Parts: sequence; structure tokens; C-alpha cells
Amino acid sequence: MAERMSARQAVASLTGATPQGAPVGFTELPTPRDTSAPDGPLAWRGYDESRARAAARTGEDESVICGTARVGDTETVLISFEFGFLGGSLGERTGDRLEAAYTHARERRLPVVSLIATGGSRMQEGMLALLQLHRVARQSALTTAAGLPQIAVVRDPTAGGGWATLGAGADVILALPGAQIGFAGSRVRPPDADPYAYTAEAQLTAGHIDAVVRQEDLRGTVGRWLALLTGGATGPGAAPATAAEPPAALGHAAPPTTGWEAVSLARDPRRPRAEAYLAAYFTGRESINGDRSGGTDPGTLCGFGVREGRTVAYAAQCGTATLPAGYRTAARLIRLADRLGLPVLTLIDTPGAANDAEAERTGAGGAIADLFAAVATARVPVTSLLIGEGGSGGALALAAPGNTWATPDSYFSVIAPELATAILKRAPEEARATADELRLRPQDLLSLGVVRGIVPPAGK
Repeated sequence: MAERMSARQAVASLTGATPQGAPVGFTELPTPRDTSAPDGPLAWRGYDESRARAAARTGEDESVICGTARVGDTETVLISFEFGFLGGSLGERTGDRLEAAYTHARERRLPVVSLIATGGSRMQEGMLALLQLHRVARQSALTTAAGLPQIAVVRDPTAGGGWATLGAGADVILALPGAQIGFAGSRVRPPDADPYAYTAEAQLTAGHIDAVVRQEDLRGTVGRWLALLTGGATGPGAAPATAAEPPAALGHAAPPTTGWEAVSLARDPRRPRAEAYLAAYFTGRESINGDRSGGTDPGTLCGFGVREGRTVAYAAQCGTATLPAGYRTAARLIRLADRLGLPVLTLIDTPGAANDAEAERTGAGGAIADLFAAVATARVPVTSLLIGEGGSGGALALAAPGNTWATPDSYFSVIAPELATAILKRAPEEARATADELRLRPQDLLSLGVVRGIVPPAGK
């Protein structure tokens, strides 16, 4: 089980602590006036006594504290839950504070970081407590629409509406190791439920969170994420983002003489792959994980990196057949970059979309369609580089219309030459000739207007 921190210890984990243990530079926001009736809106017997005991035990007068502080170099609105106060539950006064915090963030155009540890809605306030989720969801949506990033740090435990709004609704979700995470709290789960499914590690495997981060690494990780996500052009009157330049070629520099040579170069296992291109292009980067729908694709890398002092989002195929989860993760990445005013770089390298039965069951067609839509509707510039195989629509979904480039050791084709040969009912040995007829070489693509240019190696 993850170590349970108090609300202020959680803030101090991001800001540093004074010798007295208080968070450094944390300025609490004014607390909305308490207008609650004795024993709350339901006149729940003993409710005031429970709150008084919780206050005496924790030193807090509600389950959440809100304020501003600098995390790394970024001024941030911080929301931190106190699990020791009635299980970090959400009531009307919690809703008041959260709404005030989000409003302050929009007025000052500040990102929001939520440090969550909650058991859900407060039973002593009944449905009025549950309705706070509407308030929180609306404030989060308004902040999203304002182009401001939201980061969730999920502590132990996090359940119920706190997970389903502040947690799962954030742009980037980090979790502490071993944290219990799930919509169902520990006391309401089926008795035969697999306990592992409710852990941070399981949520990471299923693509519901982006990373599990050790407490000692949390300050640096959140600071880097804030710097990356606030590096775009957002807000009224912001200048539009300029397109990312395509990376330099890292592999074979001479253009192929035949179509089959182009295919062979792209399929060469020694050819540089996406990881090499990303490492050469960025000076630092952080990755997002999963499609938030239960899927991940290790063959699709997505995240944000620093290129010559500015943030560029990236989605990169790694040479494998792309899974539906990979397309959905890329679409999620592009829409987030678009909202934050950040340019996008895509690296194309796949023999095609996964076409097995599992891919069909998990929605290959819909996932590809969604990525096509994300690229087509992006307001920020998208730059694409073909670095290997460009297999049919599974590759084209990641290509920017009018701004796709190619390396000398790549090819793009309506379908793989072997498959085209079979469809045309030709003998298998005719695949080489078919490759020439498809005009799939980089120079063919350039003459056809499919790509803007063929990128040279660095320094040329």
C-alpha cells in the first residue's frame, strides 16, 4: 500500500517543505463562507461532531485545501485532499472550494494540479453531496475549454466521484506506487473481485493512467509536465503555433533504385526506428500512456518533448502493426496538443493496421476513423515524417495532409506489394514488379505530390 500523506504533505512533495514541515510558497485561496445548517443539509445526527473530531485530528476544517504555488518554474493552482477528514469525501463545502479553485485558475490562466485521495461522496449529505460531481465536472470542462492543462496525482486511496471527475478527467494522470484506484471503493466491491485490478499498476497496464511515479520523483516529474503543457500558444489573442520541422534522416541516405529496394530498405531490421528519431530530435520528453478506454499499444509512442526550447507533441509508430489502442492514444494526444496550442510531429512506420480478430473486436475501423478526424480538424500544425513502412490507411491515418515528408529508406503504398500481387491474382514472384508499378519509392511519392520532400541526413 502506498504511504498516505496529509493534504499539506502532498503539497510539500511538489513545492518543498519549510523546517516546520509546511509547504514552501503555498498561498491558500480564500475559503468560501460556510452557510451549512447544523448537522448539515440532512440534519444527520452527530455530523457536526464528526466534522469537529476530523478537524481536531487533521488540523483542517474540510476535506480539501486549495491554493497557489510554484512547481518547478510554473505558477500553479494546487488542489489537495485530506483523506483523514471524513475519508477525503466530497460535500457541499468541498464543492464550494473546488469551484473557487477552478475559477481562480481560469481568471489567472494557471494550470491545475489535483493531489487526490478520496473515498467518494459524503453520505451524511446524501444526494446533495453526490450532486457536487456535476459542479466539479462543469468546472473541469470550463477549464479545459479555456485551454488550461490539468494534471492529476492519484494518491492512496482514490475512489468514487473523485476518481471519475478530478482524476480520470485530467489531461495527464500520474499515480503513486501501490495506490488503490477505482470507481468502486474497497467496501463496496464484489467479494470475489481481483484486488490487483484496483491498483495504480493495473490502471497503468490498462491504459487508464499515464505513469506510476515514486514519491521522491514526483516533484521533478510534475514540474516537467507543467513546463511542457504550458509551452503552447493559448488564450485570447494568442499567436498560432508554428509547424515543427521534420527530423533529419538517420538511416540509409541514397535513394532506392527500384520499388522492391525501397521496400527492403524500409523493412531492414537495422534501420533506425522511432525511438532513435525521438532521442535525436528532443532534448527532453515525457510520454502519455494508453487510450483511456482499457487499451495500450507498445508499438505507438505518444507524448510531449522539448525541441529547441519549445514544446512539440509527438505520436510515433514503431514499425509494428498498429493496434486500435495506438490510434486512439494518438488521437487523444493530437486533441490535447490542439487544445493547448502545441504543434504536433508524427512519425509513420507501420506495415499497416492490425487486422486480426482481436483488432476488429476492439474497434480498428472506428479508432482509425477517429484519428483521421483528429488530424483533419487540428487547428495546430501537424508535421509528419515517413521513416519506414507506410502501409495503407493504417499509416495514412497518422499523415498530415500537405505536410508529410519522407526519409530515403522509406516507402508509402496503397497496400503492401505482396498483398497487391495476391489481390491482382498474380504469381507471388511478381511482387517485385508490382512494387515498381505501385510507385512507392520516396522519389515517386515526391513526384506524385504525396510528400513535400525527402529529408536529408543531419548536416546536409
